[in-house]
Amino acid sequence: MKMGGLKKTLRSYGFTLIELTLIISVLGILAVISTAVIIPASREKTRHAQAMSDMNTIVNASQLYASKYNDFPNDSVGSIPSGFNEFIKNDNNNNDWPKGPWPGSFYSFNNWPADDNGNDQTYQVTLSFCNPGDTATCKKNFPKEPWVKDSWDGYSTIYMCVKGTCRSSQEKSKNHPGYCMNCSNAMKEMGH
Repeated sequence: MKMGGLKKTLRSYGFTLIELTLIISVLGILAVISTAVIIPASREKTRHAQAMSDMNTIVNASQLYASKYNDFPNDSVGSIPSGFNEFIKNDNNNNDWPKGPWPGSFYSFNNWPADDNGNDQTYQVTLSFCNPGDTATCKKNFPKEPWVKDSWDGYSTIYMCVKGTCRSSQEKSKNHPGYCMNCSNAMKEMGH
């Protein structure tokens, strides 16, 4: 027997608790995935920009040094060249040599005489990722950038040319893999 009019009908006005939980979970997963992709990419861009800024600062300081003393500073690996500190100022107003932006990286000012690998006296700033020849450490420290090629080794560096036959390492030819921050686009695309 049917009871007329007593049949209850459920009418829904929104989401159930299960539907809300599912939507929040999916949004959380999407946030984690996008963060995992975006943060490392922006970190690499920040490091690249910091390297460019630091190298420009060192190049400008070397030119001020040369203007005052009529010569560029001596070769200095991983530390500030003698007499150079008056031209370097960092954010803390210290005269410290800047730290490399990538883990294990360090800056050097190169003053190389003309030799078999370069026909001219060379002045440049170098950002190294290991001691020369230590390919295993370099491979571990190299940035995850498209310009870092598989052919990079313990003599591959990032460098900014001031003057001369600039290259990745004094011990290697100018065709050795590396990344020149202020060379033409053609040179950059070739990996040096």
